[in-house]
Formats: sequence, C-alpha cells, structure tokens
Amino acid sequence: MAKYTRGTVTAFSPFDARADAEALRKAMKGMGTDEETILKILTSRNNAQRQEIASAFKTLFGRDLVDDLKSELTGKFETLMVSLMRPARIFDAHALKHAIKGAGTNEKVLTEILASRTPAEVQNIKQVYMQEYEANLEDKITGETSGHFQRLLVVLLQANRDPDGRVDEALVEKDAQVLFRAGELKWGTDEETFITILGTRSVSHLRRVFDKYMTISGFQIEETIDRETSGDLEKLLLAVVKCIRSVPAYFAETLYYSMKGTVSVGIYKRFGVCRFGTDQFICFFFPPSELPGAGTDDDTLIRVMVSRSEIDLLDIRHEFRKNFAKSLYQMIQKDTSGDYRKALLLLCGGDDE
Repeated sequence: MAKYTRGTVTAFSPFDARADAEALRKAMKGMGTDEETILKILTSRNNAQRQEIASAFKTLFGRDLVDDLKSELTGKFETLMVSLMRPARIFDAHALKHAIKGAGTNEKVLTEILASRTPAEVQNIKQVYMQEYEANLEDKITGETSGHFQRLLVVLLQANRDPDGRVDEALVEKDAQVLFRAGELKWGTDEETFITILGTRSVSHLRRVFDKYMTISGFQIEETIDRETSGDLEKLLLAVVKCIRSVPAYFAETLYYSMKGTVSVGIYKRFGVCRFGTDQFICFFFPPSELPGAGTDDDTLIRVMVSRSEIDLLDIRHEFRKNFAKSLYQMIQKDTSGDYRKALLLLCGGDDE
C-alpha cells in the first residue's frame, strides 16, 4: 500500500483565504444562496486551504463556516460540502465514530477504512480518535462487532503488518500451502489462518502468495474466500485482498458499486433452479439490500470522493475506466443531479473517455 500523490485536488494558486471567506459569506448572506460560488471555491481548494478559509471566515464575521453551510444548504449537496470542510486529520476517525454510533453498526465503513489504510494511517486514526472522542477505538469496535469479523478488525487495528522488504520465497510457498489446507482442502474453514496471514504479512509478500496460491490450487484467492467464508468476514477478507493487489482498483470498484446499486461480492453463489411449467431456469437470489438497481449509496460515494481527492483519485479514475469500460466522470454524470452532481464532477477532475 504505497503512498499515492495523484489526487485531483491540489493547492489552489494564487490563494487568498480572506477573499474566499468574503465570497462565501456573500454567497450565503441575505435572501437565497449562491450554491455555484460555494461549490466552485470548496472543490478547487485543498483541505489545508479550506481550514484557512474557515479560520478567516470566523475572524472576519464571527461566524462558523460549517454551521452556515449546514444552515444554508440541504440534502446530499450539504453533506458533500460539509465533508469537504472536515479537517483531513480527523476524517477517518469521524467516519468510524459514526459507523459505530447509535443503533446498528455500519460494517461497510469499518471494512473500507481498515482494509485500505496503511499501518501508519491506522496508528494516526487511533491517536486522533482518542484525542477527539476520549475513547479507545479498538474498545469501541470490539463492543459493536463479534466473531471472526471482529478478530480481523482487531488484527488490522494493531497496524503491525510486516514492512515491505526482500520476499522470502520459501515462506511464500509455505503460506500459500497453509492457506490452501485451511480452506479448499479442509472440511470447514480455518478462518484464523486466513486472518493471521492476510492481516500481518507484507504487501509484497502477499502479492507473491496470491500468485503461488493460484499455481497450487488453480483458484484465485478471492474465489476461495468467497466459497469458504460468508457475511461481514467474507467482505472484509476480500477488501484486504483487493487492497493488497491495488488500493486504487479497490476504490474504483467501491465507487462503481456505490452507483450501480448492487454489491460486488458473493452474489453469484446464491442461486437455484426455478421451474415455470415444464421449463427450468437458473435463478439468482439477492437479499433485499443487494437488489440490482437499488439506488445510489451516496454516503459511500461522498466518503470516497472526498477522502481520496488529494491522494489517488487520478489512479482510481484510471482503474475505473480500465475495469468498467466507462469513465467515473460519466457514471457520476448519469447517476447524480443538480449542484451535488456539479460538485462531484469538479472533484472528479475530468473525463477519461
């Protein structure tokens, strides 16, 4: 999980925080709101510059910029603008806080963040969580999750993945064989083996293990995980594998399914034979939350577009075009509307068709 510096949003120049603050105040003062000015300023400044604008806004007008945005805007557009204003250092901690807050836990957010962040980023998230919320993130997560899903989350929270270095081919062979015996060759599944190896080995080592596993078993590791596990554990293991292979490709897929309105894993194993008169058909069964065309997951769309906009959104766009035969820009254009669409397209930064 290398560091990526291919974001679509970079530092704006020439930058004048006071002028931007004055323009934003004018856009929200009096009758009506000038959404165009708001979205153009906030999508073209990087996060550090947005914090300077917020500071200048308070200095000049004695008002909180985020509070004013919440008061003047509504719906998904409001959520997007407020998310852009959230300081980068607390973005992930805030998302995790809300994923485990109140009734029900949003396992999708836990999976996305903890599978995709580097060990250094996870350590920072834990520190920020403690500073901002005076609570231990691991304790909060273990209080809201259970089973092997919880165990893998805890392993990832330790942020002790082996650093990349010279790959030991003997250990690669051993790990591939152990994974094969823990899944395909075993009656039942030894989930702990998958958790330990996938949660602790280095990225470069695991990429070699995946290749060796294919040679030994004839299966991609994802196929075995899909057959041998289920539910939240399956989704988390698959997310870890996908991020080991390519973080931008993982987020391209996440964005695609946030707009396509279906899920990316496990659906094809839920099938059976349906009969209509004397005819027989293969039927696929979807849980209600996985029905194709079920609408846009705007929370995921906003979270990924904002959190990756300064990191690797250009790489994500490239993977999106390569893997889904359409551009991220065109899919956003088709699936969203209004000022919300305008702002997302500006964050996207261009069309790859």
